[in-house]
Amino acid sequence: MNKYKKITLDGLIFQNPTFMLVLGTCPTLAMIKQSATSAMGMGLTVLVILTLSNIIISALRKVIPNSVRIPCYIVIIATLVTFVQMLLKKFLPELYESLGAFLALIVVNCIVLGRAEAFASKHNVGEAAVDGIANGLGFTIALTLMGIICEFLGSGSLFGLQIMKSFKIAIFSQPAGAFLVYGIAIAVFTYVIDAFERSRRVKANKLARENLLKEAV
Repeated sequence: MNKYKKITLDGLIFQNPTFMLVLGTCPTLAMIKQSATSAMGMGLTVLVILTLSNIIISALRKVIPNSVRIPCYIVIIATLVTFVQMLLKKFLPELYESLGAFLALIVVNCIVLGRAEAFASKHNVGEAAVDGIANGLGFTIALTLMGIICEFLGSGSLFGLQIMKSFKIAIFSQPAGAFLVYGIAIAVFTYVIDAFERSRRVKANKLARENLLKEAV
């Protein structure tokens, strides 16, 4: 259980693909400047594709020749992306249009390929599935939060619902505003994580000193 807990926490927090590893920057900036709905849609799409590709690649890791593993991963991911494209176009055409070219580019998304190479190809199906879900959720949460900020500041709305008609800061509906929000979000997130890690080390050192004193007595 501790193993799966660590995988989950790494994907969500300590190795968050957006805030800590800074992967998938292009779709991140493109989606968060549009709306929270587009950002969340991209995140959920990557979550589904990442989880399924992790599972398939992990299941086939002993079959895929090492010399052609990257092309094989791309074929698997591209097949999944094609299926998701068809489903979105059929059932969610508005989301399909908002994702645009970035939907097809999931095939070479650093997060999906990175997890396939660094994790799924080296772990069993259960661990790969948890890793895919955790990293996908970490990506989705990050995009959605930044999408909410950009949409609210840029247009005064949330998920398409107008909250404040007179409150608009134009820059936050543009690439520059998205870049600014992304940079601040990374800074805040890493500061919080560093503070947590320092606190944990202090507590661990204090506990170690107390144990040494007890042994000395």
